[in-house]
Amino acid sequence: MNNKKSIKMLSKGPKVVAIGGGTGLSVLLRGLKEFTSNITAIVTVADDGGGSGILREDLGMLPPGDIRSCILALANTEPIMEKLLQYRFKEGRLKGQNFGNLFIAAMNDICGGFEEAIKETSNVLAVTGKVLPMTLEDVTLYAVLENGHTVKGESKIPLKNRELSSRIKRVYMEPEISYPLVETLKAIEEADLIVLGPGSLYTSVIPNLLVNNMVDTIYNAKAPKIYVSNVMTQPGETDGYTVLDHVNGILTHSREDFLDFVIVNIEKIPEEVLSKYASDGSEPVVLGKDDEEILNSKGIQVIKENLIDIKKEYIRHDSKELSKILIEIGRRIVQGC
Repeated sequence: MNNKKSIKMLSKGPKVVAIGGGTGLSVLLRGLKEFTSNITAIVTVADDGGGSGILREDLGMLPPGDIRSCILALANTEPIMEKLLQYRFKEGRLKGQNFGNLFIAAMNDICGGFEEAIKETSNVLAVTGKVLPMTLEDVTLYAVLENGHTVKGESKIPLKNRELSSRIKRVYMEPEISYPLVETLKAIEEADLIVLGPGSLYTSVIPNLLVNNMVDTIYNAKAPKIYVSNVMTQPGETDGYTVLDHVNGILTHSREDFLDFVIVNIEKIPEEVLSKYASDGSEPVVLGKDDEEILNSKGIQVIKENLIDIKKEYIRHDSKELSKILIEIGRRIVQGC
């Protein structure tokens, strides 16, 4: 297929809004861009750990880490450029800092604002679609645990939760009033498909729902709402969670009839790979005995597929297979089937 024909086909693909953050969202985006160029990624900016946290504190800017990963996932650039923007310094005062984060920090200063910096970075890297921060407010994430404790800070939630061995009851953000970009609301309203996840449930996916007007805008959009369940539980965040527990986390922070579909992996993971994850307290996310029946009773259709991709003993979603499922749902909606 020649390049012009390929671009033309991608431009006719469904309008997909993908909501989340971290590794999960960037993995999905790499698959989606093979099928459509009409992608809008809405990315959490609640991160306060690692190199992003340092830049946030030192420069007073929004954390660039998750945004960077999503931009690179949608970028059409040379492999050496991606290696450069993913490079992490190993020595000196910059040890642990990511070059891509520094690049966005420089653009933030040059452009005079985070929103413009992301747009210009996307232009430089020939990004397919758009990458938008969930808000331009400087937000802090809090988690209320079932034992009554409140934990401040996205990076501290899993650590403190493991220490106290208590499930997360709910999360919230301060300041309470934060607004999405107008561009974000427009993309959601015009979408053919709205996808939440995969990604850390309470620290990557749900924070996007805490921004003012987001739940109502998503709910009122004509597009089907799909949650992609994680493949593995996250220690200190979703220990012991089944698929239903993940979905209930979404519904608790939105509304009972918020989702139309949930996509679930049913592929068996090799024991030698599982043992590595088990040592960290992580296990496969499975459908509990009555999960599917309960989800169906809520009006949520369960789609079960083999969706595992293992590279260097790391378990990820198979981005192409996952994207095929999503695009097929989107095409059926576009064609009115």
